[in-house]
Amino acid sequence: MDEVLRALKYRAWHRGTREADMLIGGFFDAQHQRWEAHERALFAALLMETDVDIMAWAIGTQAPPERYQGPMMAALQQLDFIKVAK
Repeated sequence: MDEVLRALKYRAWHRGTREADMLIGGFFDAQHQRWEAHERALFAALLMETDVDIMAWAIGTQAPPERYQGPMMAALQQLDFIKVAK
């Protein structure tokens, strides 16, 4: 994993709450292998947003801003990447 991805992974998994870590970190783990430079940049920008906003966009209680609408947000909204202990 290169330096940029390591930094993104750290920021995705160290959000401040377990729920945000699971959502954002889990999404990173599931998706980052497919990302080109523009997707990495979009994810880096997304990480600058508040966890409350990201989570609201993911679960559909708020519409994401136009700049985040597209395939990445659609994948985030699937929520099928979250690992839940049974």
